[in-house]
Amino acid sequence: MILQGKRTWVYDNPPVIIGTGTVVGPDEGQGPLASEFDLVHPDLEVGQSTWEKSEKVLLEQASDIALQHAKLTKDQLNFYVGGDLMNQIVSNSFAARTLGAPYIGVFGACSTSMESLAIASLIVGSGAGEYVMAGTCSHNCTAEKQFRYPTEYGSQKPPTAQYTVTGAGASVVSREGKGPIVTASTMGKIMDLGIKDPFNMGAAMAPAAVDTIQGHLEDTGREPGYYDLIVTGDLAGVGHPIATEMLRRNGVPIEQTQFADCGLMIYDVSKQKVQAGGSGCACSAVVTYGHLLKKIQSGQLRRILVVATGALLSPLSYQQGESIPCVAHAVAIEAQNSGK
Repeated sequence: MILQGKRTWVYDNPPVIIGTGTVVGPDEGQGPLASEFDLVHPDLEVGQSTWEKSEKVLLEQASDIALQHAKLTKDQLNFYVGGDLMNQIVSNSFAARTLGAPYIGVFGACSTSMESLAIASLIVGSGAGEYVMAGTCSHNCTAEKQFRYPTEYGSQKPPTAQYTVTGAGASVVSREGKGPIVTASTMGKIMDLGIKDPFNMGAAMAPAAVDTIQGHLEDTGREPGYYDLIVTGDLAGVGHPIATEMLRRNGVPIEQTQFADCGLMIYDVSKQKVQAGGSGCACSAVVTYGHLLKKIQSGQLRRILVVATGALLSPLSYQQGESIPCVAHAVAIEAQNSGK
């Protein structure tokens, strides 16, 4: 493994994603990708007495499924890397208590899916671990209660708002095995254009996605055409067009058909009441682990760059009038036989 350029890790012996698990809620189960998730719950409660407990269970289930697919036991994991949107990342901390593996908690808001996968890959690629799990989760009702208004309040939301995905995604990364490989990871920088509206996350996060995409291409010397698909985490209907236009103005030759967004893929925006599209830690996690990796394994895609985006505000910072700093982390995932 080497540091290439300013912020990209490139792996001489690429870590292998040997197992994944995806669990989603009812709205995601009505979207166009429903059949590709491992488990779809018909309700938001998941048999629990609080939304926060429900979110924890989603992650516990996704972790168990990932281990089953990897044909491993909990005791074989060297580390678990994960985070979520809740204060003190309690969903992951409590799920990690159940998992029992050495725990590395991280926070990147909705970018946590690729932040955790990048760190897990770094551990495996450097030889510091043999089996490492990466995971994240979110729940529509927990996120709404913490960052905006409780669901029970019935507050109206503007068209720029996004709909937090209820779900969890986990992956197991190994030194060897069968499955898609992680060839490079590019860590993002904080970008803050002064946007203060928590109902307009897409616009706030778009510059971070663009900066990380350009940084990845510069560090690796790759053209956008190297990838069959470059997909952002959850810019949705407002942020993704902004990012597309910024890349065009910056002279990045990316084709519109080659550039997608998980927040626009997980729901049918024209039919479901999800405002501008999906968001939340689980958005890019379940789309990547449940949909995109299946396309790699089936040969429909050879190389993808997943650029998960995160808005790093807190309820307190928003109430004090602070702007929203954002970050994006990118992970290049390829088929084992994709070539150079």
